[in-house]
Amino acid sequence: MTDKYILKVTAGPAYDPSTHKVVSVNSTTPTHISNAHITADINVRIQNYRGLPSGSPSTSPYFSHPLHASDSYSISFTFIPSSPINGADLEFGNDFDHPVRDKLPPGFNAALRIAKWAVDPGLDGDVYADRPYLFGSALSSVNVFWVGGKAKGEKLPAEHKDGKNREGKKKEEDIEVIEEGGDEDGKALREQLGVPPEAAARKKWFLQEEKRKAFTLEEGRIYKTDFFNPYLDFNEFALNLPGFHLPIMKYWDGQPLRPHSLRYVLKNRTTGDVYLVVLFTLVPKEEAEKDGYSNTSKAKTDEGGAKVEARGKQEGFQPQADDLD
Repeated sequence: MTDKYILKVTAGPAYDPSTHKVVSVNSTTPTHISNAHITADINVRIQNYRGLPSGSPSTSPYFSHPLHASDSYSISFTFIPSSPINGADLEFGNDFDHPVRDKLPPGFNAALRIAKWAVDPGLDGDVYADRPYLFGSALSSVNVFWVGGKAKGEKLPAEHKDGKNREGKKKEEDIEVIEEGGDEDGKALREQLGVPPEAAARKKWFLQEEKRKAFTLEEGRIYKTDFFNPYLDFNEFALNLPGFHLPIMKYWDGQPLRPHSLRYVLKNRTTGDVYLVVLFTLVPKEEAEKDGYSNTSKAKTDEGGAKVEARGKQEGFQPQADDLD
């Protein structure tokens, strides 16, 4: 079934796919987005990637790092809030526009229990609702949380250009791997607020609501996060939890070929403000080729060197903010 689809990753400042940019998976160039709430750089890495844009690297030096040798994907983002965000309000997870309760494969509830144990004990939601969702507090959900100093103005440090890092070094071997902690200012702030320095302890600490409420993500301060694990295979759209394998594509077999999407969202649970969206879409290969995406299609590049959609016929193709059906 997977041989009939090809994966495309987009990211944007809102749910609307028309606001999204195609993410150059495994590239050293981040996807830059901004809205009224944050400015952010997003990197997506997928091991053994074979999706769009055509010619994307199949892997990244990220997966050779000792901390990530067993991981299958990573969603990392560096961001600056435009206004203060209370830690109890910042959430990260998945949601869907339509019901999925009739499409959930057998064993899903067991998979969810294992996910709460292995991935995020704070994960909560309702997959049987008309608009299903699974969110956790971002402060306890992300694997890595780094706190920096105040940015000059509201701009992130210079974006990576031509495969080089912010100091101008080649990024192929010197790729940034975000680690728990912060710069000198950020570490001092964490210590002042009592936030544990180790990732596991910080995640457990922020499971307490009063700890989250006492933490404010400040306007103009730089934050870096990384969310990763070895459990989701985006190439096969399969969930590989400890002692549990769930081949999601198996339960789509026999259905008409159409895009299927999984959406990750960083948002404010109180106000509903959306900060950023990363959309993983399985596109039928015939549809992708019809809309100009093929192994021989030409893609333009943005100023940072990242591939973006070619004009003309390709502009008509947009991933659907769809549910897993």
